[in-house]
Amino acid sequence: MNCRFCKAPLTHVFIDLNNSPASNSFLTKEQLNEPETFYPLKVFICDKCFLVQVDEYKKSDAIFSSDYVYFSSFSTSWLAHAKEYTQKMTGRFGLNANSKVIEIASNDGYLLQYFKEQNIPVLGIEPTANTAEVAVKKGIETVVDFFGVRLAKELTAKNIKADLLLGNNVLAHVPGIVDFVAGMKILLKEDGVITMEFPHLMQLVDNNQFDTIYHEHFSYLSFHTVKQIFESQGLQMFDVEEIPTHGGSLRIYATHKENKQQEISENVNELLEKEVSKGINELEYYNNFQQKALKVKLDLTDFLIKQKRENKQVAAYGAAAKGNTLLNYCGIKNDLIDFVVDANPHKQNKFLPASHIPVMNEEQLKKNKPDFVIILPWNLKKEITTQLNYIKDWGGKFVVAIPELKIF
Repeated sequence: MNCRFCKAPLTHVFIDLNNSPASNSFLTKEQLNEPETFYPLKVFICDKCFLVQVDEYKKSDAIFSSDYVYFSSFSTSWLAHAKEYTQKMTGRFGLNANSKVIEIASNDGYLLQYFKEQNIPVLGIEPTANTAEVAVKKGIETVVDFFGVRLAKELTAKNIKADLLLGNNVLAHVPGIVDFVAGMKILLKEDGVITMEFPHLMQLVDNNQFDTIYHEHFSYLSFHTVKQIFESQGLQMFDVEEIPTHGGSLRIYATHKENKQQEISENVNELLEKEVSKGINELEYYNNFQQKALKVKLDLTDFLIKQKRENKQVAAYGAAAKGNTLLNYCGIKNDLIDFVVDANPHKQNKFLPASHIPVMNEEQLKKNKPDFVIILPWNLKKEITTQLNYIKDWGGKFVVAIPELKIF
């Protein structure tokens, strides 16, 4: 395998999480009796550009199909984040009824709905037809397609260009990241602005967030490397923010290299220096990550076996992709965790891939009154513990496994 950015041969393994199904490949009851396809989940680090990446073992069009089960609008904290973003961008860049906001990977319209409320024209681009359908019902025009140079040229041929081109948690999801960024260059107006949000590689390494590695995430991104990729396609970073979403993300701001309207913020050099001081462009920085993940595996399985011996019931909350990575790497099945609760009806009455743990609605939690509830999407811990505060009425306790096992 060669690096998907600089094409250098990849020989350094960052972490090997063994084989597992794609994290959002939820199963119906009938499919439990059928074979499952497992793919390697081995992550490489490029020693030239330091892009951390997995191979495209499962093609992106198979992952992001009409059966895709991730709908952004089921997280109240994520909706609040989206609304705050739209207000900030509208103010900062003077967006109005004459502007055009285009979101790549617009999902169910969770974000564009807030621009629409301000009478700012919007367009969504979303490859999964079932989530796009929800957006269309909200009155959000949506193109059902994968984004890249081809689609960018098709849209510009129709005189469609963006004043604000955005993508939240999509940059890591594209196997052809260079084609994707090249497409943004084409679709952006001369004085337009790009913003992208993605989990920060530095947070992943420093906080042992190995469960954010799964087949949908083809790349794991530092600012150091993303800046190189954008510059290779004639786009310039003029600002960057560190934000708390997904356990620590970056929001980058870019524009055409030729556009001198945007002053380059001090944040750009400050973050580059911060990453370099951590050693993000040195192979030594990535050592021992496998051992840190193994400790979580041993601690979690020890905890679950202990509870099983003591006839305690353990449930989980949040049928998230990161949870499936954790469970499958740890080899946990439905004999150790009885069920998982999720607010998304598209996941309910299905089963987690590989572990075959059933996904239930919240009523099951109140009915069974488990002794422990493992929060799988630990990045939403505050939201979930507030929502499920009532488990203390029967003496229930919460558990998180990342970055280390904690009971509270």
